[in-house]
Amino acid sequence: MFSRVLVANRGEIAVRVIRALHELEIEAVAVYSTADKDSPHARIADRAVCLGPPPAARSYLNIASVIAAAATTGCEAVHPGYGFLAENPAFVSACGENDLVFIGPTAEVMTRMGAKVQAKAELARAHVPLVPGSDGAIDPAEARSLANELGYPVLLKASAGGGGKGMRLVESDDELEGAFGAAAAEAEAAFGDGSLYVEKLLRPARHVEVQVLADAHGNVLTLGERECSIQRRHQKLIEESPSPGVSPETREAMEAAAERAVKAIGYSNAGTFEFLLGPDQSFYFIELNARLQVEHPVSELVTGIDLVREQLRIAAGERLHVVGRAPRRGHAIEIRINAEDPSRDFAPSPGTITTFRPPLGPGVRFDTFIEEGYTVPPFYDSLLAKLVVWDEDRPGAIARALRALGELVVQGVPTTRELATQILRSEQFATGRYSTSFLEESGKRLATVVAE
Repeated sequence: MFSRVLVANRGEIAVRVIRALHELEIEAVAVYSTADKDSPHARIADRAVCLGPPPAARSYLNIASVIAAAATTGCEAVHPGYGFLAENPAFVSACGENDLVFIGPTAEVMTRMGAKVQAKAELARAHVPLVPGSDGAIDPAEARSLANELGYPVLLKASAGGGGKGMRLVESDDELEGAFGAAAAEAEAAFGDGSLYVEKLLRPARHVEVQVLADAHGNVLTLGERECSIQRRHQKLIEESPSPGVSPETREAMEAAAERAVKAIGYSNAGTFEFLLGPDQSFYFIELNARLQVEHPVSELVTGIDLVREQLRIAAGERLHVVGRAPRRGHAIEIRINAEDPSRDFAPSPGTITTFRPPLGPGVRFDTFIEEGYTVPPFYDSLLAKLVVWDEDRPGAIARALRALGELVVQGVPTTRELATQILRSEQFATGRYSTSFLEESGKRLATVVAE
């Protein structure tokens, strides 16, 4: 096992990883920008290195600076968390060139899976179902022809990335040209590659993902599915496991498909296969997230497996202790608490936390990096905390989540706390009958209730 690891991130995920390192008696080295000099992640680490000024491009995304921080502090490995450099093959390669173990998949696998068109082709060969669409990148004329063949609505998606960047919903033929230009420009700005592909939009559909762990010895463990359909602008707000919309037969089929895919592409470490699930239980691969997910705690709570510890063990060359399907128990729900104003179309809300009281009690986990007096900077993601609850069954988990949300106090900046309460109290969520269009259909009404 490693003796010292650099955590190449900030915020709650940096705190999460540092705690796992300390539990394994591994020294943690933090990195920070000048905007984060007083952030708890830098304080709880054994050592902390300043990367540079607040803009991410000059600090957390500066590969040379991150590598230098790891090298000068004598680190053996680097944990990327999620976001920033977590899915950057150039960073993975730079780690290897400097005798640092990257805690994640190889650069070669990451490159292949980051190219969405290639990833879909490889998974098709592994007999993983795909959303109907183009076989590769296409031009506007080809997009129009295929859209007419598939039938509207369709999605234009960036070939080189994900996270909603370079994505446009097209409802009719007269929208396509403008949407194509806008999506291509956004994809070029985000990924340096403006190529697009087309997928049929499945509606209504659920967004369901399968968590996997794989070691370098060919062993694979699947940890069940997470329901991620409560989203705004393709960004998740609430996740739960198991999904209320997945039958036992479909669950096994999805996990089997993910396991086939892992073995076919030679994947190792933690990863997540994202699927769209139709009302008839048909499911289709969307993409592979070659990293730890924000919502990983719900899988940890229902399986009892610490994913970060397992990442470290796999990267150190150890074998998985459990293979096949991880045992599961109970129900878990995660609620993202973002510094955003739902009444202003989720506008980011930087500022100072004047009052902060986290919820406590049985079955409550609260992953955060904020504290009273902390100033939320305007430079980074708006995520402040993740409230994660567990109970024996779904109704119990919902009740526990509502109780914990009621105890949570975050004052000084607008947050999504009250919106989450309204969602959990909604008839759609209570019954489990919701899809990815939930917030699109109900968001304005819920935001108005919050504003009042």
